Amino acid sequence: MTARTVPVVVIGAGPTGLTAATLLGQYGIETLVLDRWESVYPLPRAVHLDDEIHRLLARLGIARQFAAISRPAQGLRLLDRELRVLAEFRRGGDLGRHGHPEANMFDQPQLEALLRTNLERHPTVTLRGNVEVTAVEQSGAGPVRVRLTDRGTGETSTVAAGYVLGCDGANSLTRSTIGSTMHDLAFAQRWLVVDVATDADLHQWEGVHQVCDPVRAATYMRIGQRRYRWEFQLLPGEGADDYRDMTRLRPLIRPWTRDVPADELEIVRTAEYTFRAQIADHWRKQHVFLLGDAAHLTPPFIGQGMGAGLRDAANLTWKLAAVLDGRLPEQVLDSYETERKPHTRSMITLARLIGTAMTAGGDTGSALRRILAPRLHRIPGLSNRILDSRTPALHRSPLVDRSRLGRGLAGRLCPNARLADGRRFDDLAVGRYALVTSAAATPSLCADVQDRGGVLVTASPGTALHGWLRRGRSVAALVRPDGTVQRTARDPKALCDLLPAPSPRRRV
Repeated sequence: MTARTVPVVVIGAGPTGLTAATLLGQYGIETLVLDRWESVYPLPRAVHLDDEIHRLLARLGIARQFAAISRPAQGLRLLDRELRVLAEFRRGGDLGRHGHPEANMFDQPQLEALLRTNLERHPTVTLRGNVEVTAVEQSGAGPVRVRLTDRGTGETSTVAAGYVLGCDGANSLTRSTIGSTMHDLAFAQRWLVVDVATDADLHQWEGVHQVCDPVRAATYMRIGQRRYRWEFQLLPGEGADDYRDMTRLRPLIRPWTRDVPADELEIVRTAEYTFRAQIADHWRKQHVFLLGDAAHLTPPFIGQGMGAGLRDAANLTWKLAAVLDGRLPEQVLDSYETERKPHTRSMITLARLIGTAMTAGGDTGSALRRILAPRLHRIPGLSNRILDSRTPALHRSPLVDRSRLGRGLAGRLCPNARLADGRRFDDLAVGRYALVTSAAATPSLCADVQDRGGVLVTASPGTALHGWLRRGRSVAALVRPDGTVQRTARDPKALCDLLPAPSPRRRV
């Protein structure tokens, strides 16, 4: 029996699903989130996000809370198998172009708890846990039927949805439902992931330590006040069960823990992961979409796996809300995969390259790293490129016009820069279309932008936004609700005409 119909059903309440639901809630879209877990999945997984994703968390309304549970990373060290420093790339203490630290370490269950609590602020969003989605069915132009089973009572039911967002992870049922398959990008490595808690001070440099060793590559990082993460490439025949207790684990982590007594080191988790590079061949079928790990898997070497899913949510949800409101035609939803898939592939390729550079080449590779790594800092601009958190521009689509003036800005995020009055760009524009211009704004232009539900942002001389426009050889930029530049021009009026018309209806 069909219980009810909702405009959007989100399958999966991990970071991607919770982010998508929150953004839809901010637009007042009725949304049902379904998850097999009753509460936050307790084990740590992702531990890093960049300033772009921190900016997105601010848009969700949890920037202050996230800052309280995270710590900025100081940079990256490349080490040889003897843990001698080959190269070091330090981050400064300044905030990045998005107004937040460029690298942030955190505990995923704590972040998910913040996201769940924050979701309660949105009355149009309902989170239902402890349910198993068993089928997603669609035919023709009718609603999508989501069949589910209550894991506690065994009761079955069906929900009819206008759209379904599959945020249900690497083993996605939603992906199978739409006939999508993962395309392998030729990377698979078995790694041991270890989380340890201790009150002891390990006296280690508080950046990421990357051990470049073809036999036992490793990563170490501090992720909290008393939490530490290690990742070790597993040898043939090894598994997580070989390192469940501190007696067997201690030899691996001793170079960092040194003389800290074993009884002061608490194993939070040891788990085996196969780091893969994969991307789904298609991310949409009619009214069903894939997001996050359901659509792509990224090796962890650049810390962008979870961030990719949150970028998916930011890209799709404002478009979906505008379609449901009648402000944009449904065809614009095709731009989600057009924009996100090449971007994600680029990030996966980079992560795969870094992983290979850490582990490939045997003794010859190790010798080359010893020779080359200490000289990397001498290459002009390389340190900045290694630490730069910017990601590639989105490809051209109906909502990214890269064929005209200012092509260098279109498809990229507008910086969350300080304005002349001390506020930041997002303080004015977040969640809406924005017209950024360095030209004098006429009353007529201001009225037109406001009438279309947008906001006019003046880039005054001497401000970062003014310099950003000049470097892009533009006078004005049309910035989408997700912060991406849609198009630039010399005449702001030409961009105003591209703003979506006011909503003729609300389909909630």
